[in-house]
Formats: sequence, structure tokens, C-alpha cells
Amino acid sequence: MTMQSALEPTRLRQVFGSFPTGVTVVAAEVDGVPLGLAASSFVSVSLDPPLVSVCVAHTSGTWPRLRQAARVGVSVLGAHQEQICRRVSARGADRFAGLTRRTSPDGAIVIEEASAWLDCAIEQEIPAGDHDIVLLRVHDLDADPLTAPLVFHGSRYRRLHSGD
Repeated sequence: MTMQSALEPTRLRQVFGSFPTGVTVVAAEVDGVPLGLAASSFVSVSLDPPLVSVCVAHTSGTWPRLRQAARVGVSVLGAHQEQICRRVSARGADRFAGLTRRTSPDGAIVIEEASAWLDCAIEQEIPAGDHDIVLLRVHDLDADPLTAPLVFHGSRYRRLHSGD
């Protein structure tokens, strides 16, 4: 195998997908309209100051509008919320129809019954290849330790097995 063939997009997705990630919804209300996108590239960055990041593809049609929000909510989806991720990922659909959510006074939207949520402001956007790394400053957050997270691995949604 040559180095070039190993870096084909399909092979990259397969190898990158071998690392399990959580699944998040990044959402806010902009001009009275709920907007959101699914992101599995969520990661904690810093405790002081409190920062997290998500990566957003340059091809996203939602991000250019969503980035206008004063605050964005990041909901770490629970294992029971796979259909929410599918809905928020769908193109051309009302992504928030029927979803139980709450909106902060600054417009951040969080999904109810998620395993965790964060209320954030956009700190910085860093171009990185075909994506932007979006640094988010955390202003409020909470988690439910009893709600298992939804996991994305090997191009499939999965659930953690409790070894208790």
C-alpha cells in the first residue's frame, strides 16, 4: 500500500471512525428561528478558562447562520436520543419539530434529557483543512450521570455497555 492510497477520503473516514466519539447537537435561536447541527467532533479543551471545541465542515449550510448567535447550546445526546441526532442531521427538514428543548435568554438551545449540556459563546474559529475548529467558552453547564451517552463508532450509533 502506498502512502497516497492510504489517504483516500473513504479510507480516512474508516480509520478516523475507529475512534469512538460522543454525539452532540450544537444549537441556538437566530432571529427567532431554531438552528442546529450534529457534531461528533466535540472535545474538552481547557479548564481555565473553560473551553470546549467542535469542528464544523466548510460545506455546512447551517453554521454560517448559527455562528451569528450570541450563545450556542451544546447537548451531549443520551443513548436514547439517536433519532434526535438523525433529525438534526437531516437536510431540508424541520430539525426541531417535536423536540423537547429549552432556550436560554441569550438564545442557546439545549435538548432536554441529554446526558450533558453546555451554554457557550463562540471564542474563536480556526481554519483547519476542510473544517473550522470552533472554540467555545463555557458559561453554564450541567450533566446527568445516570443518562448514558450516545456513541458514534465505525459509522454506527452505539451504546456503552455497563459492566456493573
